[in-house]
Amino acid sequence: MNPELYLADLEAKPAALAELAGALAEADPFGGLPSQVRRVVFLGMGSSRYAAGVAALRLRAAGVDAVAEYASAEVCSPASPDTLVVAISATGGSRETLDAVARHRGRSFVLAMTNTPGSAVTEGADLVVPMLAGEERGGVSCRTFQHTLGLLLALGDRLTGSATDVPALLRRTAEATGDLLERRERWLEQTMELLDGPHGVYTIAPAERLSSAEQSALMFREGPRRAADACETGDWSHVDVYLTKTLDYRAVLFPGSRYDDQAMDWIRQRGSTVLTVGGELPDARAAVRYRHDEDPDVALLTETLVAELVAARWWLAQAGG
Repeated sequence: MNPELYLADLEAKPAALAELAGALAEADPFGGLPSQVRRVVFLGMGSSRYAAGVAALRLRAAGVDAVAEYASAEVCSPASPDTLVVAISATGGSRETLDAVARHRGRSFVLAMTNTPGSAVTEGADLVVPMLAGEERGGVSCRTFQHTLGLLLALGDRLTGSATDVPALLRRTAEATGDLLERRERWLEQTMELLDGPHGVYTIAPAERLSSAEQSALMFREGPRRAADACETGDWSHVDVYLTKTLDYRAVLFPGSRYDDQAMDWIRQRGSTVLTVGGELPDARAAVRYRHDEDPDVALLTETLVAELVAARWWLAQAGG
């Protein structure tokens, strides 16, 4: 893992997104799916599972039986001919995912989504979909996380018959990502200062974009090795509110939940520090805005970049860069 290369990976996001948009506009990578799918089971770990959780929620909202499972779980969905298994692994070698796929291979339709052609997860798969994120030389899944979300939105369109126009969405996301990168010197220093506390960083997002909170917290842990944890906005008042009583509580909040005000009321009372990303809330210390942030799908694909860039700067500082 290398912080300088990680930063370069982040800076290459707009170009990689443009490539993915072009590929999806040219051909549907999910054309080989079976016509009849009764259940969709997403398998993955870490960032892959975060993205899968959002995709499964969206499919259930559209009436599709879908679940995102820990690939490491011993108790899991049974294999069947009408089950679509989506195995997600950027490296293609996650042990837990490979073990989980083995239970389905030859018994369910297996779709392998990976950034590594010819990797172990593709062996015996009925369909392979490349992430097209390019090599992540920094050793951290950042572009692959963004591309996984984009591809899962395209998969959702295929399964539900909806028409999101994912290539156009990816192009808007590239513009939003580029905007944050180009203007980083206007917001990054203040953001780093607000989040730089003695008790770690907390991330909060609505259920529909919970992956943003989970991935952001992971970036703080994985690069600069800072304590960080994620929470769903409504659930926050039941599980994390207690921390504001005793800690120097500092959080990144991704607005969009009907329970934003409920969380902010407690934060206001306790004098905690909150930075919002993609929107503004009363009594937040600051807000980071970016192009197209009023579009929740663009936000889903873009907003983790704020935490990623903070993590990169902290990591570089620790490494003496």
